[in-house]
This record gives sequence, C-alpha cells and structure tokens, in this order.
Amino acid sequence: MKSGWIERDAEAMVARGATSGVERDLALRVYTTRLLGRDPKLVLHGGGNTSLKTRMGDAFGEEVEVLRVKASGADMATIEPAGLPAVRLEALRKLRALAAIADEDLVGIERAHLIDPAAPDPSVEIMLHAFLPHKFIDHTHATAALSLIDQPDGEARCAEVYKDRIAFVPYLMPGFGLAKTAIEVFERAGACEGLILSKHGIVTFGDTARDAYERMIALVSLAEDFIARRRKAVAVAVALPAARNVAALIEVAPIVRGACSEKDAAIEGAWRRLIGEFRSNDAIMKLIENNSLGRLSESGVITPDHTIRTKNWPLVLPPPDPGKLDAFARASREAAARFTARYRAYFARHNARVGGLKRALDPLPRVVLVPGLGLFGLGRSKQEAMIAADIAEAWVEGVSDAELIGRFESISEAEMFDCEYWPLEQKKLGARREPPLAGQIAAVTGAAGAIGAATAQAFAAAGAEVALLDVNFAAANEQAKMIGPTALAVACDVTDAASVQAAFAAIATAFGGVDIVVSNAGAAWQGRIGEVDEAVLRKSFELNFYGHQRVAQAAVKIMLAQGTGGCLLFNVSKQAVNPGRDFGPYGVPKAALLALMRQYALDYGADGIRANAVNADRIRSGLLTQDMIAARAKARGVSEKDYMSGNLLGREVTADDVAQAFLHQALALKTTADVTTVDGGNIAAAMR
Repeated sequence: MKSGWIERDAEAMVARGATSGVERDLALRVYTTRLLGRDPKLVLHGGGNTSLKTRMGDAFGEEVEVLRVKASGADMATIEPAGLPAVRLEALRKLRALAAIADEDLVGIERAHLIDPAAPDPSVEIMLHAFLPHKFIDHTHATAALSLIDQPDGEARCAEVYKDRIAFVPYLMPGFGLAKTAIEVFERAGACEGLILSKHGIVTFGDTARDAYERMIALVSLAEDFIARRRKAVAVAVALPAARNVAALIEVAPIVRGACSEKDAAIEGAWRRLIGEFRSNDAIMKLIENNSLGRLSESGVITPDHTIRTKNWPLVLPPPDPGKLDAFARASREAAARFTARYRAYFARHNARVGGLKRALDPLPRVVLVPGLGLFGLGRSKQEAMIAADIAEAWVEGVSDAELIGRFESISEAEMFDCEYWPLEQKKLGARREPPLAGQIAAVTGAAGAIGAATAQAFAAAGAEVALLDVNFAAANEQAKMIGPTALAVACDVTDAASVQAAFAAIATAFGGVDIVVSNAGAAWQGRIGEVDEAVLRKSFELNFYGHQRVAQAAVKIMLAQGTGGCLLFNVSKQAVNPGRDFGPYGVPKAALLALMRQYALDYGADGIRANAVNADRIRSGLLTQDMIAARAKARGVSEKDYMSGNLLGREVTADDVAQAFLHQALALKTTADVTTVDGGNIAAAMR
C-alpha cells in the first residue's frame, strides 16, 4: 500500500478551503479523509472515521477547543468540511470520569455541545477520538489488518508484525466502553504509533494530517507484506479450483432473486423483493470452492460495522447444474427458507436476552454464494446491493487471508446481534420510509420517446430500478443519465427476437430479474385499409403487435423463474377500440394487442402475473409528430389545437399523464385485464 499524498493536491485543497473560510488544518483533514475513504482496502461505505482537534468560535463569539469528527455514516471518500461536525471538547473529556453512560444520554450530551445545533450526529466512535490526546486521528477497517487480528491469537499475531509500534485493545462493542478501554491501553503502552482494536480495525494518530494518514498506510502495509509472504509460501494450496459446468448467469440470477424474496404478510399479492449485484473473480471462486466453505460461511463478519449491510452470514446455495435448473430452484428456495427461519430464531433468542424490546429487521439474505458462479449482493435498491457486494468482496479477501496465516475468527453471535441492533449503528442507514416500488425492477421499451421516458422517470421516482430499452441506444442512455447512476440503458429492437432476448439477459444480469414491463415501443402508419400496401401492414404488425409479444414472452420467462409474480403493461392506444379514419395500419395491430393483453391476463393470472393496458390518445411524441398532428387534424376537419384538446375536458393529455396511468396499474395489485383510458374523455373510445 502506497501513500496517496500529493503535495500540490493538498495545497490546492487548502487554497480552495481558504476561499470559503476553511482553516488549513481542517482542509488537510478533509484531504486525508478522502484519501482514506477512496481506498476500498481501508474503508467501505460509511465505515471508518477521522477527527481533528482545533479551536473555533461559537455562537457567542467565544473561541473554544473543539473536536471535529466524521459524521455518523458519512462517506469519507466525498466528505466536505460540514461532514466533520464540531463538538466542544471540554465537555467530552469530562465524561471519562464516568464508569458508564447510556447511549441515548451520550448522544444527548454530544448534540447539546455541537457548535452548530443543526449539524449531523457525530460518529459512534466520537469518545475514542475525544479521549486520545492527538490532534489528528484516523480509524479504518483495513482488510489486511482485519485478516491479522480476526484470529484466536490475534494479539500474538499483532505483536509478531508490529512489535511495540502499536498497542492492542481487546474486543469491546464500539462506543463509550471501548473508548475508555482504549485510552487506558494507550496510556499503559507509552509511546506507540497506533492502536489495534481487536476484531474491529486500526487507529493511527499524529500532529499533522499527513503524519496520521501515512502512519496508517505504513502500518497497514506491514500487515499486507506479512500476508503476502504467507500467500507466496502456500500458493499451491490455494490454487484456483477447476471450473465447474454450471448454468449461465441469466438463468441463475432470477432463481436466486426469487428464492431470496418473501410474501408481504400485510398486503395480499405483494412481495418483498431485493435487487441483485453479481460479482465473480479468482478470489471469490477460490473461497466458494474451498472445502472449508461451510465453516467459513458460518464464521461471521470481518468487522462489526459490516453486519448492518450484509447480516452476519451469507446464504450458500448448491452449484446450479445446467441440466437441472428445476432442482436448483427447489434447493434454492429451501435453503433461503432455512436462512430466514434461522435469522428469525437468532433474533428471537437474542432479543429475549436484551429485554425483548427490539424490532426485527427483515430476515432475507444480503449475500448469496453460488459455487461455480460467484456471489450476489442483495439490497432493496441497486445501490444497497452494490454496497453488500463490495462488503462481501472485502469479506472474501479478509477471510481468505486470515486462513492463510491461521484460522479466521469473528466476534460471537451475541456480539454480532448487539452490533446489528445497536440503534447508533442502525442510524447510519438513515430514515427507512421506502417508496412503493422499492425492490422492484421495471423495464420500459421505447424508452427514448416521450411516453417511454416519462414512464421510466415515474417508475424510478416510485423506487423501482429502471431499464430503458430502445432501438436508439444513445437516446435511451441520455434518458438513463437523467434518472440516475443505477438506471440501465439497453439497445433493443423489439422487431428482432435475438435483440429482445439479449436485452432481457442484460437486465437480469444487471439487476437479477424483472418485475414490471411497460411494453411501449411503437410507431404509426396511415392509409385506407382497403388500399394500403401489404408490406406496410406487415411492418406495422411486426412492431405494434409481434414486438409486444416478444417482449412479454421474454419477461414472463424471467418472472416464472423468480416465482414472485409480475406485471405486464401494454401501450395499446385508443385506436384499439375507436379506430380513426385512414389509420387502419396502426389501429388494427393495436386491436390485436388489446386481445393479447387479455390473453396474458388469462393464461398467467394463476402465476401472479398481471396484464393491463393503457389506452392513450393524442400524446405529443415521436409517434404523434407535428406533421402527423397536422394530418390527423386535417382528416377530422379541425384545427391542430382543437384536435389535441378535442375531448370532454378540453385539455391536452401529456406523456406524464400516461406515465401516471402505467404507475397506477403497476401498484394495483388486484387488477388485471384492465384497460385504463387516458384521453381527457372520449365517449366513442369508452370501453364496453
């Protein structure tokens, strides 16, 4: 591990800070915090913390000594000065005289002594930073250090590597008690460069930001070098296992995702689903093919901070035999059921131990190991799934290296429960009011057009992960960028079966499956039906009927593999029930599409798959262009304005109105074979 300190970058940070009144020490504290946070071998997703002791003026203009410490759950990689709230240090130091203090009382004292009352909560490790005397303090969960200390004889391993450069603090749950023990160990040790917090992490300190940071790099490097020597010595013993013959990811991912879902006990027809993030590399494959996988998978997390993201153990599935996917699906569901039953028993057992007042988290797995394939991180959003996968990869590395130098050992089950259900740790995750489509995956075809783009945006706003499919990939990608970093753009020509299959394979690979499909892609052709060229009619049917059938077939295959139902939504158009003059080449296949929707509702209702349609009319889009508006207005003998608002309400209907209709149908769990009309009122197009 090498230092990332670059003098010109550090000075540039100082110069930028000066323009907004940020003092030099704080600017450098931000700089080195980001250096630590950007290295996943040191810090992952809100973990770790840093601090600075300095002086600043309070609201009364009095200069006081303060501790600026990373806010709880803040991302060190992108931290700003505001992410290091300032707390009056004198009040914190006085707390050392106490034998113990309740968490809620400690938080109250911390908040009462914030310089800015609106600042975020300080790190749960604030007292460790307060009690240690150093100006700059860094605390990370460096993977190499964890491999060294997650051992039955972790203290002896540390002494072997660090000699007297670092003091060893026995395991205690993070918080006030750990801070008290740590300062006592530090004072007994005399001169040292840092602390090892057993089963937890490593702390370094210094008079400058650079000193504390580069000591962290140096001490972690010693652990890395020690492990590297052992790895080289036993390289033959951990060679990559022979590849298994397993099913493809596209076949396995929906099965895994479905197995790791559960019915909502409160809402009939609803499921609690998770989004997937797949990872595979040599390190992962070596671990999941290890003969000791059973023991290792039961051993626990590499640092307590990770338990809120991944739970305490992964779900381990059998290898997916490509010729026996039905058997793999049954085994996966049974294994997931055992996992959730075990988690509920774990919660009940330890909740009773601590007084029975805790509220259970959902029992679904967050990490799944599939021999021969790789691992899945799971979460209620793609971002959460990626975090779980990142931490799972760190677990793989930490456990694998720990086994090279000894035997991996985590904290006890009771200690893991205390961390997982510690209110201060859970608070890092923030408020948990979930949007209605959290955990669901929606695919929208024709997503580069007005209706498709509006629909993708509406579903994303409702909490779904969204795949935007369009024959124009560049345009779909621009729309995806507008939605956010986890939105997926996919090239898809719905008139090409291979393109549709590839598109849904991409969705399942990226997210784990699909739950909602808005089959929207289409185009309009005009002409008198008795005179239109047959090639035109066939072309319209390819896009406006068969394109929807290809999309629905591909989606249903995945939905059936998941076993959690789903929703097919079709853009049918009012032409299906109220055809317009000289518009037969468009309206006839749309009428067939209406029948197709009803057939899907009939054939797959027993599988929990709903099928509905939206009949929209006169929406400005790539389909209803300005030229077409002019032509249709002329055909009806009205002005363009009157044509667009020619309905009972006298209002022009927009793409957003159609998007909201699709969203309503996706949320209406007991509605199938429905046609929702969005046209401002047209009695001639009313459904009978």
